[in-house]
Amino acid sequence: MSSRAGQEASGGRARGTVSHRKVARGETGMRLDRWFRLHFPQVTQGHLQKLLRSGQVRVDGARAKANARLEAGQELRVPPLPEAASPPPKPPLSDADRRFLRDITLYEDDELLILNKPPGIAVQGGTRTVRHIDAMLEGLSEDKDRRPRLVHRLDRDTSGVLVVAKRRAVAARMGRLFQTRSVRKIYWALVRGVPKPPQGKVEAALVKTAGPEGDRVRKARPGEQEVAQAAVTHYAVVDRAGQKAAWMSLKPVTGRQHQLRAHMAIIGHPILGDEKYHGDEGLPDPLEKRLYLHARRVSFAHPATGATVDVTAPLPDHMAAAFAAFGFDSRRKGEE
Repeated sequence: MSSRAGQEASGGRARGTVSHRKVARGETGMRLDRWFRLHFPQVTQGHLQKLLRSGQVRVDGARAKANARLEAGQELRVPPLPEAASPPPKPPLSDADRRFLRDITLYEDDELLILNKPPGIAVQGGTRTVRHIDAMLEGLSEDKDRRPRLVHRLDRDTSGVLVVAKRRAVAARMGRLFQTRSVRKIYWALVRGVPKPPQGKVEAALVKTAGPEGDRVRKARPGEQEVAQAAVTHYAVVDRAGQKAAWMSLKPVTGRQHQLRAHMAIIGHPILGDEKYHGDEGLPDPLEKRLYLHARRVSFAHPATGATVDVTAPLPDHMAAAFAAFGFDSRRKGEE
């Protein structure tokens, strides 16, 4: 057996060599960056981005982006990487975190777990972020294949429906559903002013920018096609509080970072409480300084049975209080 073949068969790779890895059948639909986190957890997202920009990581011989979806049988070129340190043993999930996950569970079966994420807790870790949903999910099982996996994300301050797959293969199938826009998502938001017309579509490509206060996105400018991400959102005004604020139903067609927040700001009606996109300026009394964006509902065909899964998340306390203050009745439709 050749050195390269032996390395691939064992799943390992000698330091200082280039290796080629095949995407497994159960990894179909997985994002390239998530594939790297699975197989090479020592590689940071920033280092992976540098490898991708320089063409050192390739998929079937071609350059690729971090969010590229993989297919079974594709060959990945993996350049020399830093050796992985032995990870410290993970502490078992605390009883408090187990209760927390149980209390926010909206739906559960053998394949899926759907949570009502509270505002203020991160979905994944980052700088100075230790307690987050993904770490709790990892603590539920010592078996890597049976570990629950996130299939999409919500911002730290956004509340609502969060879909989790209980196995890697289910996560891959759910990833394909999100990729092919087969998942119906409805968000509720409170925005400044009242959009005109009351129903419409925002189609504005977005460019990610980094700053001292964290990542933001903005509308792409002419000549930025290569770095811009297409983004489309349908919106409808459900109710209004004079001209002061409106209750919006938002249906994202694409799933870009901060898409709804940026699109509402682009049309001049930022989401209330949104400090990144000027929605926190002149916040009406008696609203708290919180983000008023909620992932209200998700529906899709179950990846194993094909039956429709349709889950609705109740409003968090700060949004329920705001609805009451504005006289909005959350029992109205707003989700069709």
